[in-house]
Amino acid sequence: MRTVQFGECPLLKGLSRPAGTSPGPARRRRGVAVAAIAAVAVAGIAVTSAASVDAGKEKSTPAHDKSLQAGLEELVKDGTLPGALMSVRDRDGRVVNYTAGVGDIRTKSKVPADGYVRIASSTKMFTAVAVLQLAGEGKLSLDDTVEKFLPGVVRGTGDGAAIDGRNITIRQLLNHTSGMTRAMPLMPGGILPIKDRYFDAREVLDAALTQAPTFAPGQDRVFEYSNGGYVLLGLVAQKVAGRPLAEVITDQIINRIGLKETYYPGPGDREIRAPHPQGYLPPMDDEGNEIPGELVDITRLDPSIAGAAGQMIATPSDVNKFLVALQTGRLLKPRQMAEMRQTVEATGILPGWRYGLGVTEIPLSCGGVVYGHGGDIDGFQSRSAITSDGRAVTLVVTNDAARIMEVLAFFDKALCVTK
Repeated sequence: MRTVQFGECPLLKGLSRPAGTSPGPARRRRGVAVAAIAAVAVAGIAVTSAASVDAGKEKSTPAHDKSLQAGLEELVKDGTLPGALMSVRDRDGRVVNYTAGVGDIRTKSKVPADGYVRIASSTKMFTAVAVLQLAGEGKLSLDDTVEKFLPGVVRGTGDGAAIDGRNITIRQLLNHTSGMTRAMPLMPGGILPIKDRYFDAREVLDAALTQAPTFAPGQDRVFEYSNGGYVLLGLVAQKVAGRPLAEVITDQIINRIGLKETYYPGPGDREIRAPHPQGYLPPMDDEGNEIPGELVDITRLDPSIAGAAGQMIATPSDVNKFLVALQTGRLLKPRQMAEMRQTVEATGILPGWRYGLGVTEIPLSCGGVVYGHGGDIDGFQSRSAITSDGRAVTLVVTNDAARIMEVLAFFDKALCVTK
């Protein structure tokens, strides 16, 4: 049974598990083999000329990389990942958009190049930037407690009585050292029973506060990924800004840097803008356990349970534009950018992986590190990162839990071969 689905960090879904070993109880529901899809994968490639995010100058169109196209086709070959789409930006700002597989297993339509997808936990990067911008404006300090802005709101109940906003700082929420739980108790049976339900952020937070903390806030900088912690950050940001979080992110990030294909879905919005591939998950029983059978289309759902932790939608190329704008100083002042990249050991993830303030520091097999995030929401599995010299990759597949290690390995390859 998976109760941490929306906005879950991609690395905290068994990625530290060596290939071929059995998943733990929290992963077993997603470990059941999915029946092969009776469709021939339709592979495609779309190459587009892109303007430099920084200079706005037209760049020549690069040739697509045959090894990346072949690797993407290999990911979708057995049908457990129906479709894949990827946007690759080189250091000169030139963009190639790749696709493979099918966008809809019923119609066998092609995956739309650079289509809209749910980016899940990559939303955390946007939430973190909004909070860090407020810090840069002197409206809050990262070492302020939650209590300063939301007095009396954060008090655990029952087994979670030790959770107290007077002891949790903004920084600890940003880097997941607050001790707040990873669990999402509003999803005991998975997504299907609640896919059309709207959740208010306070309702999601209150549910998280019923869970016992994993450790005391800031204890030896111990790490525990918490979606509830980011929902709480969203409430802090909108209290300080005096406007809804979606508006803050739209005005201060999306519109500021001209992201035309990124948005924060409004209340009740269960759709994804066109064009988009369909998202899938294995069929489940009433208790949320996987059962053999054809994949279930889960494209249409209400993402409000993810909120500030994972509600947003974007195209892969727009996520890359965001990463470039962030890295080149268009969103944060130098001090806040330096704070963002002050990392802690991300225990429970792969060796060498570290977490900053809303971003993950990822070592590459070819040397060096990249900064970015990933996200998994029922139907979509995504990975995004940028190198120090501006090479960016966003990879999305349309089944959120299948072939996780292979997706991660291919993501690493894409970052390493991009020039």
